[in-house]
Amino acid sequence: MSVNPGSIFHLAIPVDDLAAAEAFYGDQFGCERGRRSDQWIDFNFFGHQLVTHLAPEECGRAVTNSVDGKNVPVKHFGVVLSPADWKALAARLEAAGTEFIIEPGIRFKGEPGEQGTFFLLDPAGNALEFKCFQNIDQLFAA
Repeated sequence: MSVNPGSIFHLAIPVDDLAAAEAFYGDQFGCERGRRSDQWIDFNFFGHQLVTHLAPEECGRAVTNSVDGKNVPVKHFGVVLSPADWKALAARLEAAGTEFIIEPGIRFKGEPGEQGTFFLLDPAGNALEFKCFQNIDQLFAA
């Protein structure tokens, strides 16, 4: 995966168990571990810097809104992958028995912004979305 220094994001999220966060992001997703302390761990999250901070009081389940007939967590993050990488990740997670809050599927079929998407929660209740577009030019389609 290539890194463009002009577009790398940094995101810090709360977790209630660093070992569970490390197993989820490091082992399940294969994210390279970076710096760490007894309060936080840095991960290379698909070329971006994700920091899991121990903050149990900040953890919880996301409120949802209805989007295309699905309950989408309002507060979520994730990445846009190529269709091949998205399908491979979805298949790997399905094979591992991952519990999805929204199963892999196509949203907005036949409309501007048609996309493959799925949602899951990390062990601390942070919602993640992974998506793909057959035509990346549709990312911001109205």
